[in-house]
Amino acid sequence: MADDATLVISFKDVEVDEDVREMIAKRWDLLVSEFPEVNRLAMTLEPDEKAGFTGHAHITGRNLETDTHGNGAELRQAVDAALDKAERQLRKVHDKRIFAQRREAQKSPPKRKLS
Repeated sequence: MADDATLVISFKDVEVDEDVREMIAKRWDLLVSEFPEVNRLAMTLEPDEKAGFTGHAHITGRNLETDTHGNGAELRQAVDAALDKAERQLRKVHDKRIFAQRREAQKSPPKRKLS
């Protein structure tokens, strides 16, 4: 994990599960390595009347902020759903930024004339 990447996990009305905590930490390490602009994940896990459990992920970073949530019958399913949605949103923002820069570079004329 990067030095400045912060992970905060909250269990609301749910017993603390170290396996789930480790799973979230591993997924966070993967997200940080893939998206260098992220620097904080706040994950909240709580029971839900309809689905069983709800996981809410709030990710912040350089020029980005995303909120996602996922539901599942088990705690792991809720975490997976929330982090999968977060990864899709991060991919969309990241690709938009990268490819926008490339499109702008293609529009401008080359700095040197090619002979």
